[in-house]
Amino acid sequence: MIVLAIDTAGVDCAAAVYDTDACTLLASVSETIGRGHAERLMAMIDEALDAAGLEMDAIGRIGVTVGPGSFTGIRVGVAAARGLALALGVECVGVNTLAVLAHAAPPSDETVLAAINAHRDEVYVQAFRQGQPSDEPALVTLEDYLVRAKAPGLITVGSAASLLVDPEAETSPDHYPIAIVAQLAAEAKAQGKAKPLYLRGPDAKPQTGFAVARA
Repeated sequence: MIVLAIDTAGVDCAAAVYDTDACTLLASVSETIGRGHAERLMAMIDEALDAAGLEMDAIGRIGVTVGPGSFTGIRVGVAAARGLALALGVECVGVNTLAVLAHAAPPSDETVLAAINAHRDEVYVQAFRQGQPSDEPALVTLEDYLVRAKAPGLITVGSAASLLVDPEAETSPDHYPIAIVAQLAAEAKAQGKAKPLYLRGPDAKPQTGFAVARA
């Protein structure tokens, strides 16, 4: 089966084509763009397919990063993935960015704590052991994270790892390797429609108390 993987959950915009029969990444395209995922994504998908020598109808599954991450970026990726899946009549699965970070870490028998700096003194966290989640992804306070992450037997990965040394440090953006996104998408169980993993509500909210009465 051919899997198309998409990542727009952070500062990168990426697409990859993965062959599950050969367990091989056929092609990938990735750029660190910060913003503007909607304008770049479809062209990158075409580039990845061209590099793999495949047409769109060869795709058997689509995987997309669903968060935690950029609210706008996640919406772009999930909407594109679901739209393509509907048009092609294939399944669309979501990939947790914390799982991507955990799988990108060197192999270890210890528990891996994937931690993304959510700013505002908050951190996205999830623990994994031998690649499998030990708990659910969560948004915790920086104070709670620092206590948990300093427990013995933990390896912390992700942008929030540097906060263990300096809680006020300026952290670098997280990157979610598209090859790992593709592999996790290939291994994921059927989920129905991929859904954004929002652990924090949107900043923009409708105003209340300003409704205009209709005639």
